[in-house]
Amino acid sequence: MLVKNELEKLGLTCVSIDLGMVDIKEDISDEQLETFNINLKKAGLELLDDKKNILVERIKAVIVEMIHYSDEVPKVNDSSYISNKLNYDYNYLSNTFTEVKGMTIQHYIILHKIEKVKELLIYDELTLTEIAYKLHYSSVAHLSNQFKKVTGLTPTYFKELKDMRQSNLEDL
Repeated sequence: MLVKNELEKLGLTCVSIDLGMVDIKEDISDEQLETFNINLKKAGLELLDDKKNILVERIKAVIVEMIHYSDEVPKVNDSSYISNKLNYDYNYLSNTFTEVKGMTIQHYIILHKIEKVKELLIYDELTLTEIAYKLHYSSVAHLSNQFKKVTGLTPTYFKELKDMRQSNLEDL
């Protein structure tokens, strides 16, 4: 809504906004672009005009949506899901992402999955088996190994730390 409002203030018509992409009806002047960029920065947003950076931001948005906001089990693997969602060949997406971010898409997905595992462990509503299933791990052992590789802790120990911190707070 913020982006649309800023465009309207500049007398521009927003046709669509989707995954960090804005389509406007009119041509934007250099002065309007500068004003738009300044106003976005004030709101903590960044105007990207480099096509590779824009594509990487779109890839990141799809991954965040896939891991943090979707409860349905994808009918395809991660690479096909991302490729289908963005209508690009996965190899192109993967090479662009690695070039811009310095890490693979798969590594980025793993980092987000581990953050989601931490969140679910802290909420303490699901068992480790249920978390593994929810995040599409082949097994609890696979989840545990990946969790330990990224955090240095086992999921069980991470949960125990949370419980100890909570217990210490209650003792105060």
